Amino acid sequence: MNPSTALATVLVDELVRGGVREAVLAPGSRSAPLALALHAADAEASLRLHVRIDERSAAFLALGLARASGRPVPVLTTSGTAAANLHPAVLEASHGRVPLVLLTADRPPELRETGANQAVDQVGLYGSGVRFSQDVGVPEERAGQVAYWRALVGRALIAARGDLDGDPGPVHLNLPLREPLLPDGSRSSGWPEPLDGRAGGAPWVSAADAVRPGAVEVTDPDRPTVVVAGAGDGGVGARLGAELGWPVLAEPVSGSFVPPVAVAAAPLLLGVGGWLADHRPGRVVVTGRPTLSRPVLRLLADESVEVWAVAGARYPDPGRSVARVVPGLVPSGGARVAGAWAAAWVSAGEAVSRAVGEVLDAQAGPTGPGVARTVLACLPEGASLVVGASQPVRDLHLAAGPRTGVRPYGNRGVSGIDGTVSTAVGVALARPGPAYALMGDLTFLHDANGLVVGPAEPRPDLTVVVVNDDGGGIFTLLEQGAPRHAGAFERVFGTPHGVDLAALCSATGTGHVRVADLDGLVAELGRPEGVRVVEVRVDRSAHRDLHARLRSVAAAALGA
Repeated sequence: MNPSTALATVLVDELVRGGVREAVLAPGSRSAPLALALHAADAEASLRLHVRIDERSAAFLALGLARASGRPVPVLTTSGTAAANLHPAVLEASHGRVPLVLLTADRPPELRETGANQAVDQVGLYGSGVRFSQDVGVPEERAGQVAYWRALVGRALIAARGDLDGDPGPVHLNLPLREPLLPDGSRSSGWPEPLDGRAGGAPWVSAADAVRPGAVEVTDPDRPTVVVAGAGDGGVGARLGAELGWPVLAEPVSGSFVPPVAVAAAPLLLGVGGWLADHRPGRVVVTGRPTLSRPVLRLLADESVEVWAVAGARYPDPGRSVARVVPGLVPSGGARVAGAWAAAWVSAGEAVSRAVGEVLDAQAGPTGPGVARTVLACLPEGASLVVGASQPVRDLHLAAGPRTGVRPYGNRGVSGIDGTVSTAVGVALARPGPAYALMGDLTFLHDANGLVVGPAEPRPDLTVVVVNDDGGGIFTLLEQGAPRHAGAFERVFGTPHGVDLAALCSATGTGHVRVADLDGLVAELGRPEGVRVVEVRVDRSAHRDLHARLRSVAAAALGA
């Protein structure tokens, strides 16, 4: 057995012992030993392997699998630009706290800085984006290697899961390999030491969960307080709302966008200045990482409001307004506190939501907010929903009412549109129950390679709803969408593309249907079978006026 094969055999075995159940690879030559070891583990049903031809899509597929399962998922590439293509997913995993394991094959040190083919500096390639990084020593045929390899994998998995610090995220093992790269004998033929790990299939090293200080008692729960639940809050905001009687301003992918505590149409509600002035909280408690709504961020920046963060060392504080960081909150004496002030927030949200619904129902054709509202309301119980990071997640926040029975996901770590199709495929493969995705046309086109799935690969059941406004609809709602910028807008912001999505889907064997209205959309939201795309075309030129109308009816609904 050659050293490269020995390393690959041990590394994959230790990953499995450490709890890895899914793995993703993109093909390459230098990574061949690990690709064969992963294939063998898949054949033995030790893990499930997914192969993709595009490294960026492969990385986001791994991210979706890890995000939905909570387990570390490795993604393997060869050297050079292949490794660089993982970087967008690394950034999302880092800021989104997702346990991604990056395995990058590399040329050995003697070929670095020599002009050797496909050799770049991969040491520390992802910088501060990873929780742990190691340029692994080139495997050699000598005793002591097995313990080194197994201990290294254990250390990487502990860091990826955040076992010791409660801060999960991506880790990187750079693997320089010398030829020969393919097996040349039996599993242990000629190797100077046993390749076996701990007895009974145990991992080489394990760690207890991070020890955190106890939660802080809230001695003044009747103080006017709202919870702002951002992405990745894991439902903490909803729990606090239920225990303490506080209204919750929850982003759709926070895990706290659920009744009865979540306030519907929160961005519109906060935009009604007169109402907010009469119901301004004295305290805002932040869970997760809020990034979505400008009105919410303005509330956090209000100097008259005291801001607490329920978080660890990486607590969110974009406005530099956090006054206190706590590991958790519990009511003093265990009593739930409710009051008319808190009830007024929930009632106001319901009033605004009804007014928004009436406007959307009266529209002549589909709109982004109308599609988002319809999708969330009509999904079956137990469904997963992956939401694109651009306009669709904002449309959900604006127009959809909170509901139970649906688990939303979104790449809100750095809020890019990269890899959303592949992320949705990963979530669909990792979670039981029907799976859906909601995204815009540019987000869909940005990861169209996510539809390329080989005939031998596990295939999900996933319905992808694409809101197609032929370009960057979100920019119509920003400052650059104002009439004075009309001369440059279409080319540099609107970016119309004219792509025939039906033809694109046909090229990859993906089912496609275009619906003309919301009734047609509802009819297509049955239980997914295979990967299907449901396209809804909307008029981008009407976005700005529609949102102005929604702000107007929100103010009217609150008597402002």
